[in-house]
Amino acid sequence: MSSLGVTVAQGHSHMFLGEAHEQNERRTWAVIWVCAAMMVLEIVGGLWFGSIALVADGLHMSTHAGALLLAALAYTFARRHAQDPRFSFGTGKLGDLAGFTSAIILGVIALGIGAEAVRRFFSPVPIHFGEAIPIAVLGLGVNLLSAWLLGAGHHHHHHDHDDDHDHHDHDHDHHHHHHDNNMRAALVHVLADAAVSVFVIVGLTLAKLFGWLWMDPLAGIVGAVVIASWALTLVRDTGAILLDMTPDAEMARTLRTLVEQEGDELADLHLWRLGPGHLGAILSVQSANGRDALYYRERLSRFRTLSHVTVEVLPQP
Repeated sequence: MSSLGVTVAQGHSHMFLGEAHEQNERRTWAVIWVCAAMMVLEIVGGLWFGSIALVADGLHMSTHAGALLLAALAYTFARRHAQDPRFSFGTGKLGDLAGFTSAIILGVIALGIGAEAVRRFFSPVPIHFGEAIPIAVLGLGVNLLSAWLLGAGHHHHHHDHDDDHDHHDHDHDHHHHHHDNNMRAALVHVLADAAVSVFVIVGLTLAKLFGWLWMDPLAGIVGAVVIASWALTLVRDTGAILLDMTPDAEMARTLRTLVEQEGDELADLHLWRLGPGHLGAILSVQSANGRDALYYRERLSRFRTLSHVTVEVLPQP
């Protein structure tokens, strides 16, 4: 027996970008220019003064700028195509795709650093402390400046659970719905590079003062483990979004309670993330009380994070 359903979509806008999307885009491009300028300065300076270490660090800076370029291009593309009808649910998840890609790149970088560090344990190479330490300090300074530029506009957004929820639910909503994983990936790249710089400075300083040459590769291994850990967390979080996993179990329970507390039954629920601060939901409700989709649309309007809602109401068998 077929059932008659009524489907109502809440709103028609597919603009599911984060609140600070354009600010994050501008900050990312600014950091790229800083990295590009430092890259040119190091390569030209290294060639001029005959320092292969300086040239090598400049080339390393180019890979750093390339990863940030991926984030910047994702911001620009998502903004320009936000209203493109070919994207059924907008371009809000493009930042998560860029973040996932950046995390894979970080993982490869961690493997490379770890492999080189292990090789140096067994085959030590001469270290030019007079060049290596100042370059590491310079790299740390650039990374701290980059981190400051990327995080300059960070602020807390409002929380979007309804007023009947306690503060724990508010915090839960903030952490799971408002993360801009594109900016998060860019920050992780910068902070990972800064962490490596710190480990290198400590390792080189101890090696120079006490002759502990094994401290340099040990610092590399520690840095590789830290980067791999950050990369794994980023892969897990962005991968879950790309696979449309339910982003908030508490919100799902809340929606079920809202429907069933008045005698109806929630037959099916799909909840997924459309972009930073935006959730999509599809609800199939079996109603014994003659309620229609408009009734539930009004009940769900209190949740500002539910940016695209479809309600199907079926008569109870």
